[in-house]
Amino acid sequence: MKKTIIILTICSLFGCLVYSQIEKKTKTMAEQKTYPKALVNFDDFKDLTSEVEKHRQSRLVSLDDFLKMSREPNTIILDSRSTFRYERKHLKGAVHLSFTDFTQRNLEELIPDKETRILIYCNNNFDGDQIDFASKMAMPESLPETQILTNRKPVMLALNIPTHINLYGYGYRNVYELDELVNVNDKRIEFEGTVVLK
Repeated sequence: MKKTIIILTICSLFGCLVYSQIEKKTKTMAEQKTYPKALVNFDDFKDLTSEVEKHRQSRLVSLDDFLKMSREPNTIILDSRSTFRYERKHLKGAVHLSFTDFTQRNLEELIPDKETRILIYCNNNFDGDQIDFASKMAMPESLPETQILTNRKPVMLALNIPTHINLYGYGYRNVYELDELVNVNDKRIEFEGTVVLK
C-alpha cells in the first residue's frame, strides 16, 4: 500500500512537472508570436537620405531661378501638399500629387519621363498665410526658468525634404527645391485655387 502511494505521488509530481514545462513553453511561444514585418526599413531610409543630402545641396534655388526654370521646356512644378490645401491655393500651373499618394505607379503616370525637371515647394516656403501655407515646425516645450539654459530651437518639418528624398528614391534625380521664404504678396508670384481672387 505504501509502495503504491509513493509511486502515485511520484507519478503525480512528474505529471505536474511535465504540465508545468508544457504550459511555460506555450506561454513563451505566445509571447514570441511571429507576424510578417511591415514593408519598412529604417536603414534603407538612412542610406537614401545620406545620398540625397549631397545631391540636394546643388538643387536649392531662389524664387527668381525657380520661376525662370518653370517656364523652360520639360519642366513641371509639383505640389505634394494635401489635396485640400492644393485646391484652395497653389502656385499657378503646379500639378498635384499628395505626398501620401506617392507610389511608383502614381508618379510614373504623372511624370512618365524621369528626366523631367521637377520643381518643388511646400508650406514652409511661404510667409503671410498660415491658413493655406501653415508652417510645419515643432516648437520647444515651455520650460521652467531654471532649465532655459538649454539652447532649444524649433525643429523644421517641411514637406520639401521628404518629397525630395522620395522622388530621388523613385528615380527622379532632376529635382530642384525652392529655397527662399517668400511672402504670399510678393508680386513675382501668382496663385490659383478656390480661394484666390480673380
